Amino acid sequence: MLTANRLEKIMELEDNLRAQYQDKLDAKDKEIEALTAEKDKLKADMQTTIDKQLEQLKSLSGKAAVNERAEQQNRELTNRSEKLQAEVSDLKKRLKTVQREMVEVKDENKKLTQYDPARMRKNLDANKKKLAEKTKAVDTLQKSLNQTKRENVTLEQKIKELEAKLAEAESVEEDVQAPEEQEAA
Repeated sequence: MLTANRLEKIMELEDNLRAQYQDKLDAKDKEIEALTAEKDKLKADMQTTIDKQLEQLKSLSGKAAVNERAEQQNRELTNRSEKLQAEVSDLKKRLKTVQREMVEVKDENKKLTQYDPARMRKNLDANKKKLAEKTKAVDTLQKSLNQTKRENVTLEQKIKELEAKLAEAESVEEDVQAPEEQEAA
């Protein structure tokens, strides 16, 4: 029962699709018929032309040697045309390959033109100048730092000397105060 329902739904879907696309299918069928008729007409015209030319060849060539020569030329031309067709297909393949390579070269050229040598050289020169300026500034700061370190060491030595003198002065003062306190007591 379930499959019957599905089958009915599929049939309905098919009818809906057919109804939707039937006009398009009919139009395409008419186009196909028209093109087929045109092709048949062209084929008939070509066949008629070929038949006329064949009759003319037969009527004009009374001798077997002339017929054989024409047939030989026909075979040669057929062989040449086949070779030319093969050569044309090879050339088409090569053309496609060359076109792909040309696209790759264009992409590469586009990438390379992004890097303008003159602009890059100008930027390089500007960067070199900035680097030189920064190097000078660093050297100046380094000299200043070294001088500050030297001054700091000198000042630390003076502080130590002063602390030593202060300690001596305090011990002398204590020595002086100790006898006074003993006398007062």
